[in-house]
Amino acid sequence: MTGGLPTGLVLAGGRATRMGGADKGLLALQGQPLVAWVLERLAGQADPVLVNANRHQDQYAAWGHEVVPDRFPDFAGPLAGIAAGLERTRSELLLVSPCDTPWLPRDLAQRLRAGLGEQAAAVAQTYGRLQPVHCLLRQALLPDLLRFLGRGGRQVEQWFAELPLARVDFNDVADAFLGANSPAELERLASIARG
Repeated sequence: MTGGLPTGLVLAGGRATRMGGADKGLLALQGQPLVAWVLERLAGQADPVLVNANRHQDQYAAWGHEVVPDRFPDFAGPLAGIAAGLERTRSELLLVSPCDTPWLPRDLAQRLRAGLGEQAAAVAQTYGRLQPVHCLLRQALLPDLLRFLGRGGRQVEQWFAELPLARVDFNDVADAFLGANSPAELERLASIARG
């Protein structure tokens, strides 16, 4: 494995139907958009950082990161965003996180990389439950992912089931993966103070 930081990818390309169609990454938490919290957490862990967005691309670009849209139509899910990131990265590794988890571990990349070994991908898990969109992927997985998407595959966990996968425990910081998939969950995040 080569040295250096992985490329980062923030997934902000979804429909957010449980949020009434609002663009989740742009929703405010304690005075700043969710995506800003995630970008701050990834600083120092990944370089460069890409943002996968299919709406409001100018707003995302204002943070100074390259914005990459899905090339699959109709909001094909997080795997379409991951494919876009794998296509754009020049690094051997891609660190993936969604735009709505503001309290990401500051050592996410380090711990996933330590667990990766010879596997194709490393994914965070808490108490035996995968956190599938918090992962470190080898860029060489792109052809396999494109085949999976091409045959109609959409679920991250289904694709992972086909891969040599390292599961990395984050039980000590399980609440770091709390996301805002609904207004109630956004309120819950707002009640948690973080430094």
